[in-house]
Amino acid sequence: MSDLYKVSSNPHVRDNNSTTSIMLDVIIALIPATIFGIYNSGNNAIHAALLILVCVGGCVLFEYIYEKGMKKSVTISDMSAALTGLLLALNLPSTFPIWMAVLGSAFAIIVVKQLYGGIGQNFMNPALGARCFLVLSFGVRMTTFVYDGVTGATPLAVLKTTGEVDSVKEMFIGNIGGTIGETSVIALLIGAAYLLVKKVIDFRIPFFYIASFSAFVVLFGDKTFDFGYLLAHLCGGGLILGAFFMATDYVTSPITPVGRIVYGVMLGILTAIFRIFGPSAEGVSFAIIFGNLLVPLIDKLTRPRPFGYVNMKKKEGK
Repeated sequence: MSDLYKVSSNPHVRDNNSTTSIMLDVIIALIPATIFGIYNSGNNAIHAALLILVCVGGCVLFEYIYEKGMKKSVTISDMSAALTGLLLALNLPSTFPIWMAVLGSAFAIIVVKQLYGGIGQNFMNPALGARCFLVLSFGVRMTTFVYDGVTGATPLAVLKTTGEVDSVKEMFIGNIGGTIGETSVIALLIGAAYLLVKKVIDFRIPFFYIASFSAFVVLFGDKTFDFGYLLAHLCGGGLILGAFFMATDYVTSPITPVGRIVYGVMLGILTAIFRIFGPSAEGVSFAIIFGNLLVPLIDKLTRPRPFGYVNMKKKEGK
């Protein structure tokens, strides 16, 4: 009989997934985009592959050195640092200098992650935090893209400046210039489907992100109700990469179902505002970073009421 009354500390509902297995699933989901990104880099394919190795290895190394130096438990085996390095690399141009990538890796792990307590304590996505740092520090190098041996702007940048829509088909496949991991929408959707089927991520954030973004672009964009214009926005600027792989980060996204809906809608609107009314053609990274800062407030406002809760002040006022 005593076995029926065992009491343990919360959480009382547990999952068989570990941090390591979740990180590995996300890394596996990013493999199609990573392989295509290297292939799509053409003459810079070797440099692109080296960038990925440097970012992954750099993030793991910086985490090991910091935790050893601070006499903390070494957590590189949970694969979170490796995933941060991979996401950072996929957000870089294939021609980006190696030493700048190392600096970005150090910023992601030491400044954004470890100084705030390590995994589970960082207030923003480390890879995106490092990307924003690199954009602000080395803006020209972060926005210089080479495709087919020609240096030029991304299709989204051309769309913003000229209003002309490049081939949406080529943008969907990935035969365009851009960062290593953002170009092929189909490769990213394959990885996203893997995460959704394995229930690693919740559909609410990416769905409401993309839906609210689309609605805002249709209502306030330069070409109202132009389907090709909308598809170009959806296929460009790393929107799919951000919506499925970075906005859904466990640590920096809301934990409540309603909160995830609010968060997704907010990110969609912010991204659209940055793209349409701002000077940049991107907007995804800064929208997610800004959203990360509001996650504690969103969780607080959307927290479900405990079972049996009675508002005594309201009751006494009756």
